[in-house]
Amino acid sequence: MPVSIFGINHKTAPVEIREKVAFSPDKIVGSLASLKKSIALDEVAIISTCNRMEIVFRCADIHDDSTQTANKIEQLLNWLAGEHQLRAEMINQYGYCHSGEAAIEHMMNVACGLDSMVLGEPQILGQVKDAYGYANRAGTMGLYLNRLFQQTFSLAKQVRTDTQIGESAVSVAYAAVTLAKRIFTDFSRVKALFIGAGETIELAARHLARQGVTQMSVANRTVERAQRLADEFNATAHGLTALSELVVEADIIVSSTASPVPVIGKGLMEKAIKQRKHRPVFMVDLAVPRDIEPEVSKLSDIYLYTVDDMQDVIKENLKVREEAALEARDIIALHGQKYINWLQSLSAVSLLKDFRAQFEQVKNDEMQRALARLNGAVEQPQDVEKVFTEFANRLAQKFLHSPSKLIREAGENNESHILEVLARAFDLKANK
Repeated sequence: MPVSIFGINHKTAPVEIREKVAFSPDKIVGSLASLKKSIALDEVAIISTCNRMEIVFRCADIHDDSTQTANKIEQLLNWLAGEHQLRAEMINQYGYCHSGEAAIEHMMNVACGLDSMVLGEPQILGQVKDAYGYANRAGTMGLYLNRLFQQTFSLAKQVRTDTQIGESAVSVAYAAVTLAKRIFTDFSRVKALFIGAGETIELAARHLARQGVTQMSVANRTVERAQRLADEFNATAHGLTALSELVVEADIIVSSTASPVPVIGKGLMEKAIKQRKHRPVFMVDLAVPRDIEPEVSKLSDIYLYTVDDMQDVIKENLKVREEAALEARDIIALHGQKYINWLQSLSAVSLLKDFRAQFEQVKNDEMQRALARLNGAVEQPQDVEKVFTEFANRLAQKFLHSPSKLIREAGENNESHILEVLARAFDLKANK
């Protein structure tokens, strides 16, 4: 099979490792072009989220050979190590690799949310679509991966439509709200600060609004984007430079940005908690790399949770999705086989093309030979008949040589299945 995947996810690595191998949106296009060229890949895409980093690639040199695949993975690890200033051995320690049918199934499971920290969460499909878009922009998407991604999108839509995989609210954002309920009993008096303006923050804001939170602020590097989100929830919009004032007022802080460094440090929160006279602050860091310094969790009256801390919460409300996941896997099996059938059809098309080209060449060679003889000193009708007879005999001999040889060898070796295929190919009856 031509498709392989190397990845690191929430099952194989803690957040402090995942954040080190994550690709920022503004650099991923350049990284894709570099990766494709550096290790001679035919096609490649990168899925990078807070819970996973996966490289989906195709290399024509790999033909179901484990040694060839291992060599390419080694090159990929060395490239990753250089890209993130890490040791290749460390990355490999937390990594996994899928090839062929296993890679196809894994890709489809990921897009349907079956491999997510929160079973069936819908955001991953959008992130897979982002990966497709980045690869197209980088010029690293080709025939095989394009078909795989498109097949996956179609599958994910069917799973959402035909199963209850998305019926229960068990996203990471919802898990954060569930935790907040353990600290606050009356959300109408709670002030919430959202740092970032992406989809995860929007989901968290929507969940908190449903719980009764009406006093909200949104801080983002780009104030205009913060304002668009703030308008939806009747909130105030700010730049990140206002954080020192905003954290003092906030009872709940949810952060999810693409910043490569923390946006909230221990010192900032030490000052804030004193100004708040030690009123508790609930903080959720949903970013990878982390937005909030881990040391903040050591401060009194601050309850800090990361994406990894959500695992106990997200185990709740999963029964419906677990049942739906069984149905989804049946649908995935059908779509996976559909993609494999398409791959096999490419082989058949290529074989048919070569078959036709070979016999077209034979025909042309014999036609030229016959025409040359006709253009010679042919005076008698029997000479013309002789030329055509020889042309037909030579053509028949060349067309029949390889099949005749194969039939004799199959008969001698008692390979009845080959005889049956040849009989079907030439519309004959095979002797049993």
